[in-house]
Amino acid sequence: MKAPLWTSQAIGQATGGAISAPFTASGVSIDTRTLAPGDLFVALTDQRDGHDFVAAAFDKGAAAALVTHRPQNVAPDAPLVVVEDVLSALVALGRAARARTQASVLAITGSVGKTGTKDMAARVLTAQGRTHSSVKSYNNHWGVPLTLARMPADTEFAVIEIGMNAPGEIAPLSRLAHPDVAMITAIAPVHMAAFESLRGIAQEKGAIFEGVSQGGIAILNRDAPRYGQLLRRAQRRGLRPVRYGWSGLPEFRLHRVGVTESATSVGARVHRRALMFKLGTPGKHFALNALGVLAAVEALGADIAKAALALGTWTPPDGRGLRWSVDLGEGGLDGRIRLIDESYNANPAALAAALDVFAVTQPDHGVGRVAQGRRIAFLGDMLELGRNASAMHRDMVKQDALDQIDVVHCAGPLMQALHDALPARCQGEWHADATSLARRARRLVDAGDVAMVKGSLGSKMGQVVDAIKALGHVRPDTPMGED
Repeated sequence: MKAPLWTSQAIGQATGGAISAPFTASGVSIDTRTLAPGDLFVALTDQRDGHDFVAAAFDKGAAAALVTHRPQNVAPDAPLVVVEDVLSALVALGRAARARTQASVLAITGSVGKTGTKDMAARVLTAQGRTHSSVKSYNNHWGVPLTLARMPADTEFAVIEIGMNAPGEIAPLSRLAHPDVAMITAIAPVHMAAFESLRGIAQEKGAIFEGVSQGGIAILNRDAPRYGQLLRRAQRRGLRPVRYGWSGLPEFRLHRVGVTESATSVGARVHRRALMFKLGTPGKHFALNALGVLAAVEALGADIAKAALALGTWTPPDGRGLRWSVDLGEGGLDGRIRLIDESYNANPAALAAALDVFAVTQPDHGVGRVAQGRRIAFLGDMLELGRNASAMHRDMVKQDALDQIDVVHCAGPLMQALHDALPARCQGEWHADATSLARRARRLVDAGDVAMVKGSLGSKMGQVVDAIKALGHVRPDTPMGED
């Protein structure tokens, strides 16, 4: 019989909370929509007060609730853990979970690529031991402690994503996760509203080293801006640096990347020995992240060869390059639209990488009202870029990949700068927001087209994704001839 994740006694010891009745919990949840029977419900207060949902949590089978008081409509005998502050108690529970496990822990941060890289690492480590990782992008002040609180005591490998929006956020999360290995994927002009320069961003990202175990390892992207700054920060902390990338002579060095519309082949040298592997998704940037994952795998004491083989089964998470085929008509008799969903996040570096991948994706010809299938980009605002945001949007017109894109439709006040700069041959429509563009989407695509949708989460370009999906039957995408 599987041991419970938490007993009420252990939760009480970790949080200092008062236990109203004994219980055991098999999971930890902050959302009644995804709560499973047996979960401890944590009544966080964010946009809404979690105490308003405690009764619903018990109706769905919650084992207990972590609260500051007994909410209305909750039975007098309902098992509660009563604490002074729910978030502080969740942090304490996460700290206790980290302390009780012997897992080898990898923490990942970076301006771009951290969620996909986290998922890559979790995928390849799962084949080598009991692995626990962050879900979605749970990487902030409540996401990291929640991830840790959900970690079983017998975990062998853990992969924790750590993010930030402002200075001072990463170091305490790293100390909480207390990783053995820390990886920084990239330094890019993201969150520029809170940071004045790349130096400031690198300073905050480098704070991930503050929580690394004594004698731990820092995985560094040799090609990243401010690499030298990050290297010095790691060395001052007494960490051993391991580098990956194209430049210089890193321990994990890329020397060849081949990209097709369905895969990426990678040639590398690891400690000067040849290594070849394949990713089951296209993207030069994915190849770089994958090599960093292999460096982390080695640092954790796992098998690189097994990990390289497992990379072939990895696909991007929702909103970060996941590909769909939208079949039109009964059984797809009217053709299909291929859809690349990049709607979760956007910044100049990520958009440039996405456009490069999009440029090699082939439309289907001779199947729609337009004889030649088209590459059609739907682009929404890139947020949190600071005072130079409009110029950063406009400068995307310089990307060589745009030469291969037939039409670019834009949404949002910032994307108007790019729309106005586009050459007439590919300038599509501009709309004030994603909602307006989504209403037009069905008239802007046709059978045979391949569409890419990208924007920051706050620009709500997921509405455009949903509008295109609504045109037919949706299934995972395969290039023509591979169905």
